[in-house]
Amino acid sequence: MGRDHADGPVARRMWTVLEPLHAVTYFSPECLEASKDVGLRGFWMGYFGSRGAPLGAVGPGVIEATFFGFHPERVRRAVPDAWTFASPDGILRARGRAAAKALRRIAPGIEDVAPDVVGPLRTVVEAADGAGRALFAANRDLDVPDEPVEALWQLATSLREHRGDGHVAVLTSEGLSGLQANVLAAAAGNVPAQWLRESRGWSHNDWDHAVTALADRGLVDGDGITADGRALKEEIERRTDALAEPPFRALDDPEALHRALVPFTRSVAERGDMPFPNPIGVPRPD
Repeated sequence: MGRDHADGPVARRMWTVLEPLHAVTYFSPECLEASKDVGLRGFWMGYFGSRGAPLGAVGPGVIEATFFGFHPERVRRAVPDAWTFASPDGILRARGRAAAKALRRIAPGIEDVAPDVVGPLRTVVEAADGAGRALFAANRDLDVPDEPVEALWQLATSLREHRGDGHVAVLTSEGLSGLQANVLAAAAGNVPAQWLRESRGWSHNDWDHAVTALADRGLVDGDGITADGRALKEEIERRTDALAEPPFRALDDPEALHRALVPFTRSVAERGDMPFPNPIGVPRPD
């Protein structure tokens, strides 16, 4: 019932297979083209508009708070203008269809397996608590598409946002700002600092101020992350796993779901457009 596997917590193992399936929405040409076709202008308007569409036509403050880690000006250059070019409902229809199209291209055979995994994924999503998890709750409230691959993608997206919302809660409880969390992740060696700094829109000066703040806490020094910093990062990941794990207890055999999805996640890693390492921080599947 959702217990830890010999290779790590079930929630973390599920993250490593669900996150790449979800992430085609950021990297695949089908999804980038769909954002353009629906009216969104440029990559970042497409990113904030597509990922934020389940929340409705919200202001930039909501996106800043829920997405966590992006420079406010990067958000405000895209939102609320995004909603003047495309409606959230129109964006949602386009993003799901495009993601399913990308998965069929990248992961042959996924359309054959999707009908069997949609049920277990739906069980996990329905078992998850939405309290304090705005992005998850907004995605969970969307109708699950009838088309199985699109449904698989939407349910995977709901679960990645569930984990992400919990991760943000842990980071804020540790007194880390979004920028400081990025700096700590880079110092831990998860993602190159330049990738995180540039993708999240922070200046060198912003980054240096965050490094100083973490150094004052003893989390980084001139050589990179300290022992205390690494211990904190490991604790953050442990608590994130713990918060993400309860919904998987609804399955009698979560490992069967994991095994069913692994081949398609590997296809995304090997044949898709997602780089490894990547700004998201998800590792290449084993």
